[in-house]
Amino acid sequence: MKQVLIKQGQAVVEDIPAPQIEAGTVLVQVDHSCISVGTEMSGVKTSGLPLWKRALKQPNNVKKALQMVATQGLAHTRSVVEGKLTAGQPTGYSAAGIVLEVGEGIDDIKPGDRVACAGAQCAHHAEVIRVPRNLTVPIPDALGFAEASTVTLGAIALQGVRRAQPTLGETFVVIGLGILGQLTAQLLKANGCRVIGTDLDRARVRIAQDLGMDVGIHPEDGDDIENVVRLTDGTGADGVIITAATPSDAVVSTAFHMCRKKGRVVLVGDVGLNLNREDFYRKELDFFISTSYGPGRYDNNYEERGLDYPVAYVRWTENRNMAEYLRLLAEGKLKIDTLISATYPVEKAGAAYEALKNGESKPLMVLLSYTRPAEGAAPARVVANPHAKPAGPKQIRLALVGAGGFAKGMHLPNIQALSDLFHLHAVVSRTGHNATATATQFSAKYAATDYQAVLNDPEVDAVLIATRHNLHASMVIDALKAGKHVLVEKPLALKEEELREIAAFYFPGATAGSPPILLTGFNRRFSKYVQHIHELTKGRSNPMILNYRMNAGYIPLDHWVHTEEGGGRNIGEGCHIYDLFTFLTGSKVGSVDATSIAPKTGYYSSTDNFVATMSFEDGSAATLTYTALGSKEYPKEQLEVFVDGKVIKLDDYKKLTITGAKVDGIETKLSDKGQKEELEAFGRAIRQGGEWPIPLWQQIQATEISFEVERKLR
Repeated sequence: MKQVLIKQGQAVVEDIPAPQIEAGTVLVQVDHSCISVGTEMSGVKTSGLPLWKRALKQPNNVKKALQMVATQGLAHTRSVVEGKLTAGQPTGYSAAGIVLEVGEGIDDIKPGDRVACAGAQCAHHAEVIRVPRNLTVPIPDALGFAEASTVTLGAIALQGVRRAQPTLGETFVVIGLGILGQLTAQLLKANGCRVIGTDLDRARVRIAQDLGMDVGIHPEDGDDIENVVRLTDGTGADGVIITAATPSDAVVSTAFHMCRKKGRVVLVGDVGLNLNREDFYRKELDFFISTSYGPGRYDNNYEERGLDYPVAYVRWTENRNMAEYLRLLAEGKLKIDTLISATYPVEKAGAAYEALKNGESKPLMVLLSYTRPAEGAAPARVVANPHAKPAGPKQIRLALVGAGGFAKGMHLPNIQALSDLFHLHAVVSRTGHNATATATQFSAKYAATDYQAVLNDPEVDAVLIATRHNLHASMVIDALKAGKHVLVEKPLALKEEELREIAAFYFPGATAGSPPILLTGFNRRFSKYVQHIHELTKGRSNPMILNYRMNAGYIPLDHWVHTEEGGGRNIGEGCHIYDLFTFLTGSKVGSVDATSIAPKTGYYSSTDNFVATMSFEDGSAATLTYTALGSKEYPKEQLEVFVDGKVIKLDDYKKLTITGAKVDGIETKLSDKGQKEELEAFGRAIRQGGEWPIPLWQQIQATEISFEVERKLR
């Protein structure tokens, strides 16, 4: 399918795989989408800036990059940055079309329905989009797709008016008569208000007046503030809604001065906010921020998980705002036709953005149109990479499933470095533009959004699964049944029944011939540090005591890691250490116990602040102290091993010291947690056959320990 991406100051149209349906979402064949002239052109401009200028605008990203260099090295950081620069960003957040499929849990929308969609994370300029239910509304019969595709802009304007709480007979000023200002002026008139509007562009002032605005003011016609005071009989406006976009602080100051005592100002646009107390203190003015489309925006539970707010408590959500805007359009209460300056076919999107960027006129709204596919034609979910490199005769053809930050920053550079073993054959991601960009950057044969495509591909030898945790087990089972070798990021499974199903695949007689290799991404055991500890302790004469401290750092409790997608930090990350204990002892676990803190506030969770203790059949004892209470400035991980008169200490996979024996330690500048060595061991095992990198019983034991710890914690 075709999708518009913003790359290095340009809008380009690329062929990418169409998205798959997911629970709680609808798949929509787009008919029209609306270009948000102000927001999107700002993004185009920013993407064209040199990297150093972008760095000045985004210091937080610079800090993240420097931290990545310190922990993962320059090569990995460069790979991630280059990938983001060349991939481009999807754009667009307002569209309308026909429903193709509905996901599990949706029963009030069906295929064939006409819908309008919102959301910068999903309602892109693309032929097919996947949108959560709460960002989707039916289109009234009397309304066309073109008009309905403006739904997001309408909801934004409507929410700004709701924040102002206008009443019949009040006078409001709208500062900035771009598309949001035009819609705001009409909505205020529909509320029975007298509306004064001001803009630097006389043409926009005239358009607003033609659509019903009472008075238009241009700066050349005299002082804005004096004009408003004069037009309100010396009282001042009851309220001002700012829909302008400028870095200047003067706009907010002007709005305050236009108001009467105890008036209110609502900020919808993006303006400078260095506030002067004297501007609003004496009048005791109210200053409100209007957040995009309304209540629910930026709430993951509402937008992504579909948890609606009860209408009795939140009358107007972003979804209900969207629906109300469409109703007003359908009933003729709002006029949008004259505000649409042009419509371009999506194939000419580049020309549309160039016209917006270089044209002398300032169009209020531009749409993109899409050609409907032939009836019955399925969206393409696999797209070939014309610049792919062929695999060598001895290379293992690997498919990456899940192209997130860790996979792109760690696994893919390692795959490149191990080109004697691996060839990246395919990239699968839930978002097509990410799959395509990653496949292009790393020369894969094709990009896909359909996991089944790589399982059905006879050329794929192995899959590397790096998706969110809740998908691991089912994907592993499907890949094993398809005869593919599997390297799956930890955890192997989130539920005991999933783990039993994986184990059952390897029961004697369950598969014909030699079954495929399964390797869970317990990379720490492959680190040269842990390998050295293993060599020092494997000939011990007595059991060991192992103490591991994980200063994991705080993650907000609404982060996906804490949800059913992640399974929590014990199962999701603690399993690393349970595998490490299993590897160093080489023994079956005996007993497992765990104790957690009881937080006094809701900020911390007991399930990521705990001490787990376990004994092993060889007599060894181990403890894991896992905490989110500490400072991120302190090193993350430390291991102490007490054995046969020696103390072996590992500091954050950067330094290993041995006390009590004349044995040299190890020290490296960067943390070495064994990810590359793990991948290499996987490749060698596939090529040579024989012993697995991690025996199956150890992979299962580490996962079972995490389940037992979880039971103790809960």
